[in-house]
Amino acid sequence: MKKLVFIFVMLCMFSCGDYIDKPKNLIEPEKMAEILADLAITDQAVIIYPNKNLEAGTRFVLKTHNIKSEDFVESFKYYVIKDKMKNIAEDAQKIVLKKDPKANKYIQDKLKKSGVTPVLNR
Repeated sequence: MKKLVFIFVMLCMFSCGDYIDKPKNLIEPEKMAEILADLAITDQAVIIYPNKNLEAGTRFVLKTHNIKSEDFVESFKYYVIKDKMKNIAEDAQKIVLKKDPKANKYIQDKLKKSGVTPVLNR
């Protein structure tokens, strides 16, 4: 009986693998951060122009980076499951701050007013 339990435990340990396989066209973390930064900037344009189509902006960003939407989605899922998205989002925030220095003032003002960290700063 002890041998049977031991074999069962060993099978369980070695059968556990990754939740997700590495995508064939995985986007590199640096490139993913650039794409997320551009998507965040595009998202802000929709707030300024509420009657515009966000989907068109998303397609434009992906086309600019020569990325297929399927590859982006698969890479995004992979990084989320592998718990690497936080670092990528932090890199994206740094890119946004380089592109728009006023964003840092916005983040600091939000922190002072509400104490709630803006989404990309979490």
